[in-house]
Amino acid sequence: MLMSPRDCKENLAELDAIVIVPTFNNAGTIGTVMSSLIKYSSDILVVDDGCTDATSGILATFGFREISSDDALKPGADAIGGGKMIMKHPRNMGKGAALKNSLTAAARAGYRYAITLDADGQHFPSDIPAFVEAVKDDPEAVIVGSRNLESENMPGKNTFANRFSNFWYRLETGIRLEDTQSGFRMYPLKGMDYSKWYYTSLYEFELEAIVFAGWSGRTVKNIPVNVYYPPEEERVSHFRPLRDFTRISLLNTVLVLICLLYIWPRDFLRKLTWKNIRRFFDENLFHTEDGNLKLVVSLWLGSFVGLLPFYGYQLVLAVFLAHILRLNRLVAGLFSAISIPPAIPFIIYASYMTGCRLFGSSCVVAFEEISFSNLAGTVAEYVAGGFVFAAAGSTVCAFVFALMLMIFRRR
Repeated sequence: MLMSPRDCKENLAELDAIVIVPTFNNAGTIGTVMSSLIKYSSDILVVDDGCTDATSGILATFGFREISSDDALKPGADAIGGGKMIMKHPRNMGKGAALKNSLTAAARAGYRYAITLDADGQHFPSDIPAFVEAVKDDPEAVIVGSRNLESENMPGKNTFANRFSNFWYRLETGIRLEDTQSGFRMYPLKGMDYSKWYYTSLYEFELEAIVFAGWSGRTVKNIPVNVYYPPEEERVSHFRPLRDFTRISLLNTVLVLICLLYIWPRDFLRKLTWKNIRRFFDENLFHTEDGNLKLVVSLWLGSFVGLLPFYGYQLVLAVFLAHILRLNRLVAGLFSAISIPPAIPFIIYASYMTGCRLFGSSCVVAFEEISFSNLAGTVAEYVAGGFVFAAAGSTVCAFVFALMLMIFRRR
């Protein structure tokens, strides 16, 4: 059953939700947006981001009152008293700044949720009930409206930019979304301090916000929404493809670096508990459908490749060979990590010593004893010894592993 506009208003009031509309010189569409929006929400905050057109006059006809942005952003501020409000920026500061300031002001005024939509007419306020239903199912989620990217008049550059953004978002958070750039959203305000943790001030803020939400453990999900793009000659857009696409690319570069240096190690260490380790081995070794022989051969392959002098490529090589030979890729890849950094010097030394015994030559144990005349022989001894040592070491590992499987899998 579809939610009526009146029911939507009541539900938004029960949720302590406010609708936020950032605008910059959208006088041609703001009136149409407001005439529809006031049917669905009683509390509306428009952020006038330094408009120089007739936006203020149009909003005045709907009964909007102006509030001070300075007062609204003070801790414990009560400048937002509900109803239809305009928060003005003295100059154009960018969409990101407009959203940060309005979300911060709404949170400090006691609202629990904020729905944001654009003032250019591309979003339909009649989709707000869908956000209300979605947040009732998952009260802590950040909900992003997913547009139909094949809709009429959709700019080609928008489609490419969205797919590009979706790829990087999934890489950075592990969350798959169909639309990461839609401005039609519902943000939870409790426990999310938008004034401190977000640094960008333009369009890329919307990507940054959902990345930080994903990193904090919140659910981020799409719901389908309608979208309208007017013909190009009627369209008002402040998106500058070269500049804004460059800024988004730079932001993604920074976010990926944060992932490499902090987020991924943090998440790995959080999961590295004895319980998870035991469950991993239980599910992937002792209760897998693969037979003991296949598991033992997979481990032998992984540890053999891991002991070879192919540092930096063992994992890729082990998984590739396991795939070709139809072995257990997980086991092969896992045990290719046998040459962990602390063990590498010992493995190199053991490989070289093995090679010396194979060739019946004396071992060069000091760098000053190595010369161009004996360098080729030393390398040959190391490589040959590496293969023999890898074969012997992996065979011992496989034998021990076979005994473990016979004991634990029998249980």
